[in-house]
Amino acid sequence: MFTGTYALLMAEYNRWMNEKLYAGCETLTDAERKRDRGAFFKSIHGTLNHLLWGDGAWLTRFNGKSYPAPAPGELLHDDFDGLRAARVAMDDDILAWARAVTPEALAEPMTWTSRMYGFTQTHPRWVQVVQMFNHQTHHRGQVHAMLTAAGIDVGPTDLPVLPLLNRAAVSERTD
Repeated sequence: MFTGTYALLMAEYNRWMNEKLYAGCETLTDAERKRDRGAFFKSIHGTLNHLLWGDGAWLTRFNGKSYPAPAPGELLHDDFDGLRAARVAMDDDILAWARAVTPEALAEPMTWTSRMYGFTQTHPRWVQVVQMFNHQTHHRGQVHAMLTAAGIDVGPTDLPVLPLLNRAAVSERTD
């Protein structure tokens, strides 16, 4: 049975889903990844860039590291290989942070200012943590829909199918 925290479970899920989506994206040409498909950030490539940008914005608030932060909507990486490498590094940072986060840190008040909307709010940190993972799921869903429309099936995406959870369940049955 998985005994980690919500943040760690979602960080593991984030990495797994990003690996699946990027593997699906790799089967497309660069032009197909960058084709305007009517999504909020237009293309698969644009949406993947926004996901990376958003994760950097949130993680800066959580771990204090600095990540590239161009204006919202601007591409962090024009090339797919650079984008993928940055995604892997970001997922490593998210996992490192999630492994170290404590319940006390999640309960602390956190004041932040939205770069997208310009407002400032204070909530317990766990609210912003949930928002980071919710934001990821929302935009990965858009990429998944665009890939599906392009004829690419990345397989199951439900959290209970996460390999980490299945390894834990198999381990329990064999112990």
